[in-house]
Amino acid sequence: MKHYFSIFLLVIATKVFGQELESLTLIQSQELAQKNYPLIKQRQLIKKTEAISLENLQKGFLPQLNISAQATYQSDVTKIPVSVPGFSFDPPSKDQYKLVADVSQLIYDGGITKEQKALQQINTLVEDQKIEVELYKLKERITQLYLSVLFLDEQLKQVDLVHKDIQIGIKRVDAQIANGVAFRSNSNMLKAENLTVEQRGIELRSSKKGLIDVLSLFLGQTLSDNIQLEEPFSENADENPVINRPEIKLFTVQEEFINQQDKLVTAKNLPKASLFAQGGYGRPALNLLKNEFDFYYVGGVRFNWSLSGLYTKKKEKEQLAINKNSITIQKETFLLNTNLQLKQQHAEVEKLKLLVESDNEIIALRKSVTEAAKAQLENGVITTNDFLKEVNAEDQARQSLITHKVQLIQAKINYQIILGN
Repeated sequence: MKHYFSIFLLVIATKVFGQELESLTLIQSQELAQKNYPLIKQRQLIKKTEAISLENLQKGFLPQLNISAQATYQSDVTKIPVSVPGFSFDPPSKDQYKLVADVSQLIYDGGITKEQKALQQINTLVEDQKIEVELYKLKERITQLYLSVLFLDEQLKQVDLVHKDIQIGIKRVDAQIANGVAFRSNSNMLKAENLTVEQRGIELRSSKKGLIDVLSLFLGQTLSDNIQLEEPFSENADENPVINRPEIKLFTVQEEFINQQDKLVTAKNLPKASLFAQGGYGRPALNLLKNEFDFYYVGGVRFNWSLSGLYTKKKEKEQLAINKNSITIQKETFLLNTNLQLKQQHAEVEKLKLLVESDNEIIALRKSVTEAAKAQLENGVITTNDFLKEVNAEDQARQSLITHKVQLIQAKINYQIILGN
């Protein structure tokens, strides 16, 4: 709830005041991206489809009206071969006419409507969970983008540090030139290296702007080029992880869907009962001995049991059992692959932890060497090339630390994403 409240405030502030977002967290980025993703609109359509389907199924219990008309001519009719004095029996006409209105009210359908409703509701869950799976994949993409921007931010900070070190070197060499103890070429060499560092900064800022523009499109928000991205909190890998991926729930609701289909097959093969009433007008009516147009009606209870479905019931249930086994196999395969990914990611996290520790030790040593080189350069003990060599060596060590730190954060987050957290 806390995260959603912060997202709400961010969205309101942006829309009301038209301001760019100046700071952002990874969780806010993921949630904004999901809210802005076009696929999210599909959920509304799924809900509407469910409502329409359920309403139509319920109408199966409304009175059903059927009107039919028939005109026939037959080669022969029923005749009474009896002669009774004083009575005459006119045989029916060979041309006969019938107009019938039939009204029926279903009172028991074997549970088909009930099972169909349940099937539609579970189908909605299946489709909704498929969207959840796709949105979870989006989470990975946003994480990758976010950390890429964070990585470039750290690279730019390092560029500033190198720039400052070279500037210090230029000042000290220029002082030596003024005192006639150094050549102008030494200063030019440092200035050329300084321009190279500035070019590197231009490339990094350009790359960062491109990534922020892409992130802006995903979030549906205007992001400042200087937006501050907070370093995400990354939990350590669990010893006994519990997989909670949306795919697991998808497999579960798919199994429920098949179970419901099995219940529907059973319901379709049960008897059905309804009340009915027929009213008609025709010649002859119910009285066959009256060869005239007349009205008539019939009412009663209709019992219907179609046995043809019993021929295929067994095979339908076997097919559903196969489908269910197929989903079980998919689930087991997914869990196996996920556990393998977790093992690999856990090993990656442990490796990067060791590398970060080693990087910090290397930087501490390189920094002491660079500080000594500054003093040696000022005293003319080492050349400009030697000084740049030490500056670049420290720079490389810091670059390695930046890379490994961001990789460690990403490895920890990837572990949680694979886990489903």
